[in-house]
Amino acid sequence: MVSNGTNGMNGTGVTPSRSVGGVVSGLVGLVAVSAVAGMLVTVGLAPVVALTGVTASSTINIFETLPDYLEIEPLAQRSNIYATTSDGTPVLLATLYDQNRVEVGWDEIGQNVKDAAVAGEDPRFYEHGGVDLQGTVRGAFTTALQGNVQGGSSITQQYVKNVLVQKCEMLSTEEEISACYSEATVTTATRKLKEMRLAIGVEKKYAKNDILRQYLNIAGFGGRVYGIEAAADYYFGKTAADLTVAQAASLVAIVNNPGKFRLDRPGSETNGAANGYQDNKKRRDYILGEMKKYGKITAAEFAEALAAPIEPTINEPSTGCQTARGDAFFCDYVIHVLANDPAFGADADTRIKNIRRGGFEVYTTLDLDLQFAAVTTMNNNVPKSMPGWDVGGVISSVEVGTGRVLAMAQNKDYSQDPEVQATGSNWSSVNYNTDFIAGGSRGFQPGSTYKVFTLAEWLSTGHSVNERVDSAPRSSWGTFNDSCLGPQNYDSEGWSPKNDADEAGGNYSALESTIGSINTGFIGMAKRLDLCGIRKMAEAFGVHRADGEPLSQSAAAVIGTNEIAPLSMAVAFAGIANRGVTCSPIVIDRMIGSDGTEVPIPTSRCAQSVSPDTDREMVAALSQVLTKGTAVQSHSATVPRVPMFGKTGTTDGAKDTWMSGASSKVATVVGVVTVTGNANQRARAFESGPAATARHRMWPEVMSVANAKYGGDPFPGVPVEPEPEPEPGPEPGPDDDFDDDDTDQEFTDAEEAGQND
Repeated sequence: MVSNGTNGMNGTGVTPSRSVGGVVSGLVGLVAVSAVAGMLVTVGLAPVVALTGVTASSTINIFETLPDYLEIEPLAQRSNIYATTSDGTPVLLATLYDQNRVEVGWDEIGQNVKDAAVAGEDPRFYEHGGVDLQGTVRGAFTTALQGNVQGGSSITQQYVKNVLVQKCEMLSTEEEISACYSEATVTTATRKLKEMRLAIGVEKKYAKNDILRQYLNIAGFGGRVYGIEAAADYYFGKTAADLTVAQAASLVAIVNNPGKFRLDRPGSETNGAANGYQDNKKRRDYILGEMKKYGKITAAEFAEALAAPIEPTINEPSTGCQTARGDAFFCDYVIHVLANDPAFGADADTRIKNIRRGGFEVYTTLDLDLQFAAVTTMNNNVPKSMPGWDVGGVISSVEVGTGRVLAMAQNKDYSQDPEVQATGSNWSSVNYNTDFIAGGSRGFQPGSTYKVFTLAEWLSTGHSVNERVDSAPRSSWGTFNDSCLGPQNYDSEGWSPKNDADEAGGNYSALESTIGSINTGFIGMAKRLDLCGIRKMAEAFGVHRADGEPLSQSAAAVIGTNEIAPLSMAVAFAGIANRGVTCSPIVIDRMIGSDGTEVPIPTSRCAQSVSPDTDREMVAALSQVLTKGTAVQSHSATVPRVPMFGKTGTTDGAKDTWMSGASSKVATVVGVVTVTGNANQRARAFESGPAATARHRMWPEVMSVANAKYGGDPFPGVPVEPEPEPEPGPEPGPDDDFDDDDTDQEFTDAEEAGQND
């Protein structure tokens, strides 16, 4: 809101003097201004008087029906992002805004505010037709004597000026904004006359109460605080309906000159707390006097308000996801979805402006019960930072059959501020769970969890889980079939992957290789398949590289060397749990516009990745990974237990460790990763226990909550095996091989090794 200048100053606090010639020239201008003003009032006032009996609904949005020369985008308002509790209660995660504003209706604005605005800014507001002739003439005399166009602006004229300024702030470039702003606020008679003409046009179309309501909604109250509702909350922690007489007068005082009268600068020489906010108090007391003069308050109310000290309780609004704390990385992902999806605008800049200005209520898919479990177990098991290790922890949970992202946690504190990030390695703005384009990293190697796609290709091409392959480790694996790139020969590469526990290999079946996560068993399976087919199978389950590059389809990729976002793997495991139907991830359940109507949102796209029969065989094999294979530790700690399947993963040198799995309702991926550099997790320990088994402490805690809340059905055609009795024993130490015979891969070619950056 631009000051209406009624204080008669030039912006420096000094009243300028004028020469005799300047005064004479000004008086000539006064005659011209007064004549035109008289003509405008004569022409425009009669229709307004005739229409003042017509009452417009206070719910009508004035901006949608203004004359063409005043049409602008809707008022910039703050948007809110929510999660929802199980009983449907919305919980605010974050607020986003360029202008901190909440547009309110007539009945939501207290009478004290309305009376203070009219008495202090435009006492004849309900009598004139948009231009107060008395005020205009008084202002014209001031102009003639002082040289600046000053005073006389009615509330309607001030509203017009703010509409024009608001239109400027919606432009794309700083140059356009500056030029538009200058034209809307320049102190010339021409601009004043245009403002008067537009004010009369507004009053011809709209009821007085609508004009006053929108004036109070659009007005600036200092900084990025706009509108009486946001101002009441920011300065006094109240709603606009609950302000006292003194508080209402203090806020209306700010509108007159926000830079001078705002109450959030305690060190100000004249308007700080130490001196009782003298500048604001002087203007406030003037408004109180006008309210008494025009019968809006009694003498007793005037005396009480006059004696009231100005005591703001500043409620600093936060903008951005840092307010979401443990849920901040999920919140950040929501914002990237809003910024990247064409459903929300033509380009990224437009989409961000839309969400920061549109007054949207965004209700997300986040399940607060599951999220609380994810955040809690992450905090208990993975430190935010660790000497000598750039450690990361990730958890992503997805609802089976819908693609709804239910939980997303990581071990870092969230901040987008470089200065904050520089204070410690516990801070990050990078979401390790998501793709690079969505605010994430460039991905992490999933290790043996990627083997599920070779298993899918094996079964979909007619092979059986009981079929055996030559899986003995060797120094030369020869040529692999690749229908896309041509035969791939590894004889000259020196590529000789081994098994995690140095298993001899021999003649493993596909089922045995799956249960024990035998690297050479899967390499042997890939020898009988098409490397391009394995890559396409991964893509069919929604898997892609986090950096946006094409998936590698080398023989090394079979055992997990592509860098992939954890959320992508959670989506894939949800697809396996959904009879082979994979659904793309979504994070928004519904979205409400500032007018209260539903906004169309992106929906999950579901596609059949493999046949139901192939999927059934996959689930049957992967279920045994939990009951008798490398994921027993996770399975035994999950209570209540429902039918589930899973797969573990450990990358070269135990740099990254994974536990991925699903019930028929929820899929969860948990990982402890090395963000940069190298670290062998088997040689390190957290306070909670060995680093390499942290995944087996976290996955059960998340899935236990998921199972208790969502339940789980038997997978069609997959027999439910009786639960084995757990065998008591000590927790394995950091140097043990644990239960994980996964993907310690030895490569001589650095590119094939696929080290994370």
